[in-house]
Amino acid sequence: MSEKILMLTGDAAETLEVFYPYHRLQEAGFDVHIAAPEKKRLQFVVHDFVDGFDTYTEKPGHTWQADLAFADVQVDDYVGLVVPGGRAPEFIRNNDDAKRIVRHFMEKDAPVAALCHGPLLLAAAGTLAGRTSSAYPELAIDVELGGGTFEDGPAVVDRNLVTGRAWPDNGLWIGAFLGVLAARVPA
Repeated sequence: MSEKILMLTGDAAETLEVFYPYHRLQEAGFDVHIAAPEKKRLQFVVHDFVDGFDTYTEKPGHTWQADLAFADVQVDDYVGLVVPGGRAPEFIRNNDDAKRIVRHFMEKDAPVAALCHGPLLLAAAGTLAGRTSSAYPELAIDVELGGGTFEDGPAVVDRNLVTGRAWPDNGLWIGAFLGVLAARVPA
């Protein structure tokens, strides 16, 4: 049986930030489970930039069925955690079970990958203090208010934690995460 990776997300997650790690981790032999506030079909979004806009635009993306609800997650069943970005982390950071899950992985020093707005959940769980994290650059202040040090990079590795800025970083971000998994998860 393959090792399991847990992904925490919800509605309005960035499509590319969910599907790239999901399929890349499957390709590497992991069994990936998506957890959300409820076990339901999730609506993802697509963020892109338009000339003249100060920030990204948002359009409906793909839908995908969550495998389980946050409340039903048995954290010891998983060897690693992925928190994709998009707007989902803005609301799942208020979920006590999502914060419980993040704290478990961070306190255990287990592999954790967070991208774009994903570090908002890590900050809300109180796990960024003393850590270095990338994120969507406009969230530098949120990383710092969470007690972390912001680094503007595509694949920032701080022990067990691998963070990146947004979907253009997917390849480097997941590549670094696979390296952390290889070093920490027995083959």
